[in-house]
Amino acid sequence: MAFFGLFSKEKKESLNKGLEKTKQSFFSKLTRSVIGKSKVDDDVLDELEEILLSSDVGVETTLKIIKRIEERVARDKVLGTNELNSVLKEEVAALLAENDNDTPKEFNVPDHNGMPHVIMVVGVNGVGKTTTIGKMAHQYKKHGKKVVLGAADTFRAAAVDQLIIWAERVGVPIVHQGMGADPASVAYDTLESGKSQGADVVIIDTAGRLHNKVNLMNELTKIRRVMEKVIPGAPHEVMLVLDGSTGQNAFEQAKQFMLATEINALAITKLDGTAKGGVVIGISDQMKIPVKYIGVGEAMEDLQVFNKEEFVDSLFSE
Repeated sequence: MAFFGLFSKEKKESLNKGLEKTKQSFFSKLTRSVIGKSKVDDDVLDELEEILLSSDVGVETTLKIIKRIEERVARDKVLGTNELNSVLKEEVAALLAENDNDTPKEFNVPDHNGMPHVIMVVGVNGVGKTTTIGKMAHQYKKHGKKVVLGAADTFRAAAVDQLIIWAERVGVPIVHQGMGADPASVAYDTLESGKSQGADVVIIDTAGRLHNKVNLMNELTKIRRVMEKVIPGAPHEVMLVLDGSTGQNAFEQAKQFMLATEINALAITKLDGTAKGGVVIGISDQMKIPVKYIGVGEAMEDLQVFNKEEFVDSLFSE
């Protein structure tokens, strides 16, 4: 238990550090907005709305938060500016808690009648997709799971090579056929390999081209159809990786991919390098797809299972 407590403390410190840029930007703007003011009035709320939008929380979610605080001001009559941060923290936490998208708190695996849990990972090039897969493989392995990777992003030689390097680094088997191979064929072989090796988890990397949505849709549909033949119900998880530092562009990418394939999990990366960490709040509220992982640093452990309460606590704690 002592080790678990220590690990939890380290994870929290990593989360705090990863959100530091967003937090500093947010609080410096919030502090400036309330200088000389003792109570929360319309001017302060207008300023707060601007601050939330500039942190890439998104328009719809920002308006929800402002409405909640307006109701709080009306109810409490006089709300001091010194209380604004704690009230904001409470209202954002309450808003996120209304979504029923609770995700596992650890890297556990659902039972599929003895078959591997299959995760298909999608996302445009450059969002940290391959790195996220490598870190996921590490975390699953650390939790005692047997993992097999599949390099089905065969349109870029670098993608295959990068995943091979990650597989070697983490110490898990990988199925690959090189650049130009049929992605569905790689997926088929990976699932067969996962079955024969008694794997708990199979993670498939896929191409992330969005410039031709029809081709992408056809390709992902074909891969999914082939997987279903090998393991009924596969892929059990289709995870979209988004770059948090792109802010509102991450929203747009998510919408585009949702037109191409069914998405049921999200990973938001690169939050440590940006002041746009508010995008996690907006995406969690708006997309109605669980944010399963967030990336808050370079280290293996810096891919964290998203915990709404801890996230809000780190973002709004002074």
